[in-house]
Amino acid sequence: MKHLVVLTGAGMSAESGIKTFRDADGLWEGHDVMEVASPEGFRANPELVLDFYNQRRRQLFEVLPNAAHLALAELEKEYKVSIITQNVDDLHERAGSKDVLHLHGELLKARSTFDDTDVVEWTTDIVMGDQCKKGHQMRPHIVWFGESVPMIEPAISICNTADILLIIGTSLQVYPAASLMHYVPTNIPGFYIDPKPAVSNSNNITVIEESATKGIEIFKQHLQSLS
Repeated sequence: MKHLVVLTGAGMSAESGIKTFRDADGLWEGHDVMEVASPEGFRANPELVLDFYNQRRRQLFEVLPNAAHLALAELEKEYKVSIITQNVDDLHERAGSKDVLHLHGELLKARSTFDDTDVVEWTTDIVMGDQCKKGHQMRPHIVWFGESVPMIEPAISICNTADILLIIGTSLQVYPAASLMHYVPTNIPGFYIDPKPAVSNSNNITVIEESATKGIEIFKQHLQSLS
């Protein structure tokens, strides 16, 4: 069974109604991203940051996986599918995908501000006063700007074993996530689905200039020609 490695970004979930990371003006829901997505922002105004992610978490319960999420789950019948996502939602899992690695954390988890390995499931609001077992404030389990990406090494290991690479809905501008495409074996077929692609067609990458839901159907046609 061939190993299909899929890298997904904000464009993957956009058609489910989840807004992409930043609007064209560089603001995120009216906030500078450093106010709500950095350790400095959290220290300066923890209530603002907690409220921001509480709103994102609540929104998750109002949206559903889209056709692209469902199509990736369906491909597990024919391929070993490993999804490496920059998204912090759970839509891949809800669609039925079994092997999902979250590079930038997960909205439905929280962690201790004292011990970043103390991570728990969390489906309600996080408020000031919510503490870990050792008495320290809880925070969203999200990788903020300036923080290390602990899952990058496991992600690189997954990419090393790819037979086919698929990239969906990412600008390929956020590192180290954007570097992962360079860790797949040379000369394997690669595909990039995005309505505004950041790369051009090459010997190894076929660009599909479409949204995630339309592009995944075109990608499936390419898969047939590879088998």
